[in-house]
Amino acid sequence: MPGVTTTDPRVRRIEPGDVDAVVGLVHELADYERAPESCHLTPGLLTDALFCPEPAVFGHVAEVDGEVVGCALWFLTFSTWEGVHGIHLEDLYVRPAHRGAGLGTALLAALAAECTARGFARLEWSVLDWNTPSIGFYEALGAVGLDEWTNFRLDGSALAALSALSGSSGRAGPAPTAGTAR
Repeated sequence: MPGVTTTDPRVRRIEPGDVDAVVGLVHELADYERAPESCHLTPGLLTDALFCPEPAVFGHVAEVDGEVVGCALWFLTFSTWEGVHGIHLEDLYVRPAHRGAGLGTALLAALAAECTARGFARLEWSVLDWNTPSIGFYEALGAVGLDEWTNFRLDGSALAALSALSGSSGRAGPAPTAGTAR
């Protein structure tokens, strides 16, 4: 928001010391998205995901005066049509007191730079249809809504039921890792 003084804003990769702050931001995002009961992220889970030997999730933080006030969590995708990877932004969040200062743009610009530096085809994400402030922000950056696509999800008992149809324990072979992506 205008009026917030930011003397030292910067965006950088998440480090282990940022985990507690990032978990707090993700829980704030869950509150904003009207689903706090659905967020089960803990510092241990995020640490394991980000800092395991071959992580499949990555992130950036926005810092102001040494305080983490925003984050972007993302993972690699692969476009069979383009034949190269892309980035899927799972969460983007900047604390309300720091919005309007360019931190959301800076976080997205860091991900766009990851894409271009690595030869990736796209940066994509989802947004709730009622979140008009975010939709307007994304459109102002040049992002295009993919209205012709519908997202699907399996979780809980539906995921377990489909898994049972495989006739195996769910592991047909070695798990793919992000570390093998070039």
